[in-house]
Amino acid sequence: MQSKISPGFADRLSTQAEAKKALLAKFKPKASVAAPEGALTRDQIKAQERDAMRKTRAEEKARQEEERRTQQTQRAASVLAEAQAALEAKRAERKDRKAAAKEEARLRRQLKRA
Repeated sequence: MQSKISPGFADRLSTQAEAKKALLAKFKPKASVAAPEGALTRDQIKAQERDAMRKTRAEEKARQEEERRTQQTQRAASVLAEAQAALEAKRAERKDRKAAAKEEARLRRQLKRA
């Protein structure tokens, strides 16, 4: 009866081994639920998000580039229009001067004849 009250060395070793096994069992990985087939992993979802972000950035960059080109074209067209207007004004002034000179010469000839 005394053996039940004070266990022997072998009993203490076996009890200690069982306690250690129970403690280690807490740290073992638990069985997880398998994902259904076709389900995406976290890495795949992140990759899709990155691809979508890259695509939107590329579209935005292309839109900005197109807008910049349009603005450059408009500026070039306005500069060209201004240059053409200045050239036309110069030509008109020259025409007026020549017409005035011709009229003056004609009047001088008429005065000379008269």
